[in-house]
Amino acid sequence: MRLKTSLFLALLCFGAGLAALPVTARAETCDDLWYARNEIYKAQGYCFRTQRGIAAFGNAGCQYDNAEDLPLSNSQRRTIADIQREERGRRCPR
Repeated sequence: MRLKTSLFLALLCFGAGLAALPVTARAETCDDLWYARNEIYKAQGYCFRTQRGIAAFGNAGCQYDNAEDLPLSNSQRRTIADIQREERGRRCPR
């Protein structure tokens, strides 16, 4: 029983460590980066205009047509900037 508990705690700590990693450290592809960035926009009420955005997130409950108008926290702004920097570095399509 003690081994099971130790294994469970080790896995729990490992999972918590992954959750603490920045989004860009966990992203494996340009699609992952795109999704992570737009997931933040969706959570704040962005109204998507592209087919891709609408297909992935829909526009139900959207409130903002312009990303600059979104009520983003400083942390969210930093995360988005980090993601965009990584997208540029990987030469992800726009």
